[in-house]
Amino acid sequence: MKKSLLVESEGGPLAVVVAAANVNDAPLLEATLAAVVVDRPALVDEHLLLDKGGDRRSPYDNPTGRAAAQAHGYVAHIRQIGQEKLDDQHQKRYPARRYVVERTLAWLSKCRGLLVRYEKKAENYLGLLQWACALLWYRRLVKLSEPPYLR
Repeated sequence: MKKSLLVESEGGPLAVVVAAANVNDAPLLEATLAAVVVDRPALVDEHLLLDKGGDRRSPYDNPTGRAAAQAHGYVAHIRQIGQEKLDDQHQKRYPARRYVVERTLAWLSKCRGLLVRYEKKAENYLGLLQWACALLWYRRLVKLSEPPYLR
């Protein structure tokens, strides 16, 4: 099974979608962007960073992936084939941001019910994932509201 997760820059989950393991990633991008539960301010340009997926071609580097990002108001940043070599030669290298999503998935796997999927229905598992995401946001809110000398 696949979990498609959209996070903000600090790692807070904004949307999560589950699908079968044999589903392509490009249709999951549209479903994930449609599952965002928080409205964004209209004046802010949101940048969407999508990974390339190892040494092979990015599953998002196609007209469908770019159209899905543009339809939801994101500025898409999708790596293309051979772009790493050009980046190393011509531009200053920025740190990778994939770890933010991986860290959020690791936080979600700390919930014992999510580590191993016991639910037969995908809707039940998605409900548990959404509950765990809400728990992550609650913990961040509590941590930010306590005085700095207690952190």
